[in-house]
Amino acid sequence: MSTITVLPGDRQLTNRLGLRRTVNNSLVMAWRGLLKIRRTPEQLFDVVAQPILFTVMFAYLFGGAIAGNVSAYLPTLIPGILVQTVITTSVVTGTQLREDMDKGVFARFRSLPIARISPLAGALLADTLRYGIATALTFVVGWIIGFHPAGGLGSVVLAGLLVVICSWAISWIFAFFGVIARTASSVQGIAMVVLFPLTFLSNAYVPLETLPSGLRWFATVNPISHLVSAVRELVNHSIIGTDVVWSLAGAAVIVAMFAPITVRAYMRKA
Repeated sequence: MSTITVLPGDRQLTNRLGLRRTVNNSLVMAWRGLLKIRRTPEQLFDVVAQPILFTVMFAYLFGGAIAGNVSAYLPTLIPGILVQTVITTSVVTGTQLREDMDKGVFARFRSLPIARISPLAGALLADTLRYGIATALTFVVGWIIGFHPAGGLGSVVLAGLLVVICSWAISWIFAFFGVIARTASSVQGIAMVVLFPLTFLSNAYVPLETLPSGLRWFATVNPISHLVSAVRELVNHSIIGTDVVWSLAGAAVIVAMFAPITVRAYMRKA
Protein backbone atom coordinates (compact mmCIF):
# COMPACT_ATOMS: atom_id res chain seq x y z
CA MET A 1 0.00 0.00 0.00
CA SER A 2 1.50 3.33 -1.03
CA THR A 3 1.93 6.28 1.31
CA ILE A 4 1.41 9.88 0.26
CA THR A 5 2.98 12.96 1.81
CA VAL A 6 1.32 16.35 1.25
CA LEU A 7 3.76 19.22 0.86
CA PRO A 8 3.24 22.99 0.69
CA GLY A 9 1.93 24.09 -2.69
CA ASP A 10 -0.25 20.94 -3.06
CA ARG A 11 2.74 18.84 -4.21
CA GLN A 12 2.52 15.14 -3.45
CA LEU A 13 5.18 12.46 -3.22
CA THR A 14 4.29 8.77 -3.58
CA ASN A 15 6.37 5.61 -3.28
CA ARG A 16 4.43 3.92 -6.07
CA LEU A 17 6.80 3.39 -8.99
CA GLY A 18 5.82 2.78 -12.57
CA LEU A 19 6.94 -0.04 -14.84
CA ARG A 20 9.69 2.04 -16.43
CA ARG A 21 11.29 2.93 -13.10
CA THR A 22 10.97 -0.68 -11.93
CA VAL A 23 12.77 -1.94 -15.05
CA ASN A 24 15.50 0.69 -14.68
CA ASN A 25 16.03 -0.17 -11.01
CA SER A 26 16.22 -3.87 -11.84
CA LEU A 27 18.80 -3.27 -14.58
CA VAL A 28 20.94 -1.22 -12.18
CA MET A 29 20.82 -4.09 -9.67
CA ALA A 30 21.69 -6.54 -12.45
CA TRP A 31 24.75 -4.41 -13.28
CA ARG A 32 25.76 -4.63 -9.63
CA GLY A 33 25.60 -8.41 -9.89
CA LEU A 34 27.80 -8.39 -12.98
CA LEU A 35 30.35 -6.20 -11.21
CA LYS A 36 30.46 -8.74 -8.37
CA ILE A 37 31.25 -11.49 -10.87
CA ARG A 38 33.98 -9.38 -12.49
CA ARG A 39 35.64 -8.72 -9.15
CA THR A 40 35.36 -12.34 -7.99
CA PRO A 41 35.58 -14.44 -11.18
CA GLU A 42 35.98 -17.62 -9.12
CA GLN A 43 32.18 -17.48 -8.80
CA LEU A 44 32.10 -18.83 -12.34
CA PHE A 45 34.15 -21.92 -11.51
CA ASP A 46 31.12 -24.20 -11.32
CA VAL A 47 29.65 -23.08 -14.65
CA VAL A 48 33.03 -23.59 -16.33
CA ALA A 49 34.03 -26.90 -14.74
CA GLN A 50 30.69 -28.71 -14.66
CA PRO A 51 29.88 -28.62 -18.41
CA ILE A 52 33.36 -29.84 -19.29
CA LEU A 53 33.54 -32.60 -16.67
CA PHE A 54 29.99 -33.89 -17.03
CA THR A 55 29.96 -33.86 -20.83
CA VAL A 56 33.24 -35.72 -21.24
CA MET A 57 32.67 -38.10 -18.34
CA PHE A 58 29.11 -39.13 -19.23
CA ALA A 59 29.89 -39.41 -22.94
CA TYR A 60 32.74 -41.86 -22.52
CA LEU A 61 31.29 -43.74 -19.55
CA PHE A 62 27.81 -44.40 -20.95
CA GLY A 63 28.14 -43.87 -24.70
CA GLY A 64 29.13 -47.43 -25.53
CA ALA A 65 26.74 -49.04 -23.07
CA ILE A 66 23.64 -47.07 -24.07
CA ALA A 67 24.07 -46.24 -27.76
CA GLY A 68 26.89 -48.53 -28.91
CA ASN A 69 29.43 -45.73 -29.31
CA VAL A 70 30.07 -42.17 -28.17
CA SER A 71 29.07 -40.48 -31.43
CA ALA A 72 25.67 -42.15 -31.49
CA TYR A 73 25.04 -41.16 -27.87
CA LEU A 74 25.92 -37.46 -28.18
CA PRO A 75 22.61 -36.30 -29.79
CA THR A 76 20.85 -37.77 -26.75
CA LEU A 77 23.41 -36.75 -24.14
CA ILE A 78 24.21 -33.12 -24.97
CA PRO A 79 20.64 -31.81 -24.53
CA GLY A 80 20.35 -33.73 -21.25
CA ILE A 81 23.69 -32.45 -19.94
CA LEU A 82 22.77 -28.93 -21.01
CA VAL A 83 19.46 -28.91 -19.14
CA GLN A 84 20.92 -30.47 -15.99
CA THR A 85 23.97 -28.18 -15.93
CA VAL A 86 22.12 -24.91 -16.42
CA ILE A 87 19.25 -25.73 -14.06
CA THR A 88 21.70 -26.86 -11.37
CA THR A 89 23.53 -23.56 -11.82
CA SER A 90 20.33 -21.69 -10.90
CA VAL A 91 20.75 -22.91 -7.30
CA VAL A 92 23.54 -20.35 -6.84
CA THR A 93 20.94 -17.59 -7.06
CA GLY A 94 19.37 -18.70 -3.80
CA THR A 95 22.63 -19.30 -1.95
CA GLN A 96 24.12 -15.92 -2.92
CA LEU A 97 20.87 -14.18 -2.06
CA ARG A 98 20.93 -15.73 1.41
CA GLU A 99 24.56 -14.68 1.88
CA ASP A 100 23.77 -11.08 0.86
CA MET A 101 20.82 -10.95 3.24
CA ASP A 102 22.96 -12.28 6.08
CA LYS A 103 25.43 -9.46 5.43
CA GLY A 104 22.66 -6.86 5.57
CA VAL A 105 23.02 -5.80 1.94
CA PHE A 106 19.36 -6.24 1.08
CA ALA A 107 18.29 -4.44 4.24
CA ARG A 108 20.06 -1.37 2.88
CA PHE A 109 18.35 -1.79 -0.49
CA ARG A 110 14.97 -1.83 1.21
CA SER A 111 15.66 1.65 2.64
CA LEU A 112 16.26 3.10 -0.83
CA PRO A 113 13.52 4.71 -2.97
CA ILE A 114 13.55 1.88 -5.50
CA ALA A 115 11.05 -0.75 -6.64
CA ARG A 116 10.64 -3.51 -4.11
CA ILE A 117 11.22 -6.25 -6.67
CA SER A 118 14.34 -4.71 -8.25
CA PRO A 119 17.03 -6.14 -5.89
CA LEU A 120 15.66 -9.64 -6.46
CA ALA A 121 14.97 -9.24 -10.17
CA GLY A 122 18.38 -7.65 -10.71
CA ALA A 123 20.18 -10.51 -8.97
CA LEU A 124 18.30 -13.05 -11.07
CA LEU A 125 18.98 -11.14 -14.29
CA ALA A 126 22.71 -11.02 -13.53
CA ASP A 127 22.74 -14.79 -13.09
CA THR A 128 21.60 -15.26 -16.69
CA LEU A 129 25.27 -14.64 -17.58
CA ARG A 130 26.09 -17.84 -15.71
CA TYR A 131 23.44 -19.74 -17.64
CA GLY A 132 24.74 -18.40 -20.93
CA ILE A 133 28.31 -19.46 -20.14
CA ALA A 134 27.22 -22.96 -19.10
CA THR A 135 25.10 -23.30 -22.27
CA ALA A 136 27.88 -22.17 -24.60
CA LEU A 137 30.50 -24.41 -22.96
CA THR A 138 28.26 -27.47 -23.14
CA PHE A 139 27.77 -27.05 -26.88
CA VAL A 140 31.46 -26.26 -27.45
CA VAL A 141 32.65 -29.33 -25.54
CA GLY A 142 30.07 -31.44 -27.36
CA TRP A 143 31.32 -30.13 -30.71
CA ILE A 144 34.92 -30.95 -29.78
CA ILE A 145 34.10 -34.58 -28.95
CA GLY A 146 31.99 -35.06 -32.08
CA PHE A 147 28.49 -33.61 -31.65
CA HIS A 148 27.41 -31.73 -34.77
CA PRO A 149 23.75 -30.64 -34.41
CA ALA A 150 21.69 -31.48 -37.47
CA GLY A 151 19.32 -28.61 -36.72
CA GLY A 152 21.96 -25.99 -37.48
CA LEU A 153 23.28 -22.97 -35.61
CA GLY A 154 19.94 -21.17 -35.47
CA SER A 155 18.26 -24.09 -33.74
CA VAL A 156 21.17 -24.36 -31.29
CA VAL A 157 20.76 -20.68 -30.37
CA LEU A 158 16.99 -21.12 -29.89
CA ALA A 159 17.57 -24.19 -27.72
CA GLY A 160 20.08 -22.27 -25.62
CA LEU A 161 17.65 -19.38 -25.15
CA LEU A 162 14.91 -21.80 -24.15
CA VAL A 163 17.09 -23.37 -21.47
CA VAL A 164 18.22 -19.97 -20.17
CA ILE A 165 14.62 -18.71 -19.94
CA CYS A 166 13.42 -21.82 -18.12
CA SER A 167 16.41 -21.77 -15.76
CA TRP A 168 15.79 -18.11 -14.97
CA ALA A 169 12.20 -19.00 -14.09
CA ILE A 170 13.33 -21.89 -11.87
CA SER A 171 15.82 -19.60 -10.13
CA TRP A 172 12.81 -17.79 -8.61
CA ILE A 173 12.08 -20.98 -6.68
CA PHE A 174 15.58 -21.02 -5.19
CA ALA A 175 15.40 -17.28 -4.58
CA PHE A 176 12.34 -17.98 -2.44
CA PHE A 177 14.23 -20.60 -0.47
CA GLY A 178 17.12 -18.16 -0.20
CA VAL A 179 14.82 -15.65 1.47
CA ILE A 180 13.12 -18.03 3.92
CA ALA A 181 16.05 -20.35 4.75
CA ARG A 182 18.36 -19.66 7.67
CA THR A 183 21.68 -20.41 5.95
CA ALA A 184 23.11 -20.61 2.45
CA SER A 185 24.10 -24.26 3.00
CA SER A 186 20.49 -25.17 3.79
CA VAL A 187 19.39 -23.62 0.49
CA GLN A 188 21.89 -25.76 -1.36
CA GLY A 189 20.80 -28.87 0.54
CA ILE A 190 17.12 -28.30 -0.26
CA ALA A 191 17.95 -27.65 -3.90
CA MET A 192 19.93 -30.85 -4.29
CA VAL A 193 17.14 -32.91 -2.76
CA VAL A 194 14.72 -31.41 -5.29
CA LEU A 195 16.93 -31.31 -8.39
CA PHE A 196 18.72 -34.65 -8.30
CA PRO A 197 15.53 -36.77 -8.58
CA LEU A 198 14.09 -34.45 -11.22
CA THR A 199 17.20 -34.41 -13.42
CA PHE A 200 18.29 -38.04 -13.11
CA LEU A 201 14.79 -39.59 -13.11
CA SER A 202 14.09 -38.14 -16.53
CA ASN A 203 14.92 -38.82 -20.16
CA ALA A 204 18.13 -36.78 -19.89
CA TYR A 205 20.50 -39.75 -20.08
CA VAL A 206 18.54 -42.88 -20.99
CA PRO A 207 15.58 -43.68 -23.27
CA LEU A 208 12.30 -43.80 -21.37
CA GLU A 209 11.42 -47.23 -22.73
CA THR A 210 14.37 -48.77 -20.87
CA LEU A 211 12.99 -47.73 -17.45
CA PRO A 212 10.75 -49.82 -15.18
CA SER A 213 7.06 -48.93 -15.46
CA GLY A 214 6.89 -46.81 -12.29
CA LEU A 215 10.00 -44.79 -13.14
CA ARG A 216 8.87 -44.51 -16.75
CA TRP A 217 5.60 -42.89 -15.66
CA PHE A 218 7.42 -40.41 -13.40
CA ALA A 219 9.97 -39.58 -16.10
CA THR A 220 7.20 -39.06 -18.64
CA VAL A 221 5.37 -36.47 -16.53
CA ASN A 222 8.61 -34.94 -15.22
CA PRO A 223 8.86 -31.31 -16.50
CA ILE A 224 12.62 -31.77 -16.95
CA SER A 225 11.86 -34.48 -19.53
CA HIS A 226 9.71 -32.04 -21.49
CA LEU A 227 12.50 -29.46 -21.52
CA VAL A 228 15.10 -32.05 -22.57
CA SER A 229 12.80 -33.30 -25.35
CA ALA A 230 12.24 -29.73 -26.53
CA VAL A 231 16.00 -29.12 -26.75
CA ARG A 232 16.58 -32.41 -28.57
CA GLU A 233 13.92 -31.65 -31.15
CA LEU A 234 15.44 -28.24 -31.76
CA VAL A 235 19.12 -29.12 -32.02
CA ASN A 236 18.70 -32.48 -33.78
CA HIS A 237 15.72 -31.84 -36.04
CA SER A 238 15.08 -28.07 -35.95
CA ILE A 239 11.51 -28.76 -34.76
CA ILE A 240 9.57 -26.46 -32.45
CA GLY A 241 7.14 -28.95 -30.96
CA THR A 242 4.65 -29.10 -28.13
CA ASP A 243 7.42 -29.68 -25.60
CA VAL A 244 8.70 -26.16 -26.30
CA VAL A 245 5.24 -24.77 -25.60
CA TRP A 246 4.90 -26.79 -22.39
CA SER A 247 8.34 -25.67 -21.22
CA LEU A 248 7.63 -21.98 -21.78
CA ALA A 249 4.19 -22.27 -20.22
CA GLY A 250 5.70 -23.98 -17.18
CA ALA A 251 8.31 -21.22 -16.88
CA ALA A 252 5.59 -18.56 -16.98
CA VAL A 253 3.58 -20.34 -14.29
CA ILE A 254 6.64 -20.63 -12.02
CA VAL A 255 7.42 -16.91 -12.31
CA ALA A 256 3.76 -15.99 -11.76
CA MET A 257 3.67 -18.12 -8.60
CA PHE A 258 7.08 -17.55 -7.03
CA ALA A 259 7.94 -13.95 -7.93
CA PRO A 260 5.14 -12.44 -5.78
CA ILE A 261 5.67 -14.70 -2.76
CA THR A 262 9.44 -14.23 -2.94
CA VAL A 263 9.11 -10.44 -2.96
CA ARG A 264 6.60 -10.62 -0.11
CA ALA A 265 8.88 -12.85 1.98
CA TYR A 266 11.87 -10.61 1.17
CA MET A 267 10.07 -7.48 2.33
CA ARG A 268 9.23 -9.16 5.62
CA LYS A 269 12.75 -10.42 6.34
CA ALA A 270 15.18 -8.07 4.58
